[in-house]
Amino acid sequence: MKVYGLIGYPLGHSFSKKYFSEKFLKEKVNDSRYENYPLDDINKLTAVINDNPDLRGLNVTIPYKQDVIAFLSEMDVTAETIGAVNCIKIYRDGEHPRLKGYNTDVIGFRESLLNMIGNERPRALVFGTGGASKAVLYGLKELGIDYKVVSRKKREEIVSYDDVTEETIKEFKLLINTTPLGTFPETQESVEIPYDAVTNEHFLYDLVYNPAETEFLRKGRIKGAMVKNGYEMLILQAEAGYKIFCE
Repeated sequence: MKVYGLIGYPLGHSFSKKYFSEKFLKEKVNDSRYENYPLDDINKLTAVINDNPDLRGLNVTIPYKQDVIAFLSEMDVTAETIGAVNCIKIYRDGEHPRLKGYNTDVIGFRESLLNMIGNERPRALVFGTGGASKAVLYGLKELGIDYKVVSRKKREEIVSYDDVTEETIKEFKLLINTTPLGTFPETQESVEIPYDAVTNEHFLYDLVYNPAETEFLRKGRIKGAMVKNGYEMLILQAEAGYKIFCE
């Protein structure tokens, strides 16, 4: 029996086990199953790999998309360029397991965003600097979209939330939240920006998918903006991960 799974912490919010289990059933893949591996310390990954000899692949979620790189044997070009991994294929054809990292977040984000903005290429504000943000920035570059990154601390090429004024919002029509703010159960949280400057010319994209409408998206919707959560991105990146597992 081939085993696949998810690492991260916590994993109560994750949809992966249900999705992949149903995918295996639908595709009649009878020799595979999917498990969750909640790790409160990334260093426990080695034990997971060694203690589960049938493990052939892992998805990676918050907060380990960057930390997991230290455990890999290799990465594909996209993951190496981005500097974040959310999918690992495990090869056991030698004495020691060989782990190869991929980033399917960029595939999911790019295709999902295109379904929202079509041929438009508005300038983007990207909130957050974690592993998911790195995939978003890579996708924006691929689409030729100019962007600015916003974080709590101002540093080289990154502005702080204090720098985001109403004029900034008017200039950047695509607002993307890559932070976990607003995720269940802390649903009242959102990035602190001047939402009064949001108009019906804006697009608000939130990588959070639980709840379906975050506070970030709600504030955009009531100002007339087009809004979208991260569920379609999640599906698209999972489909890409499934292909990697089964190839």
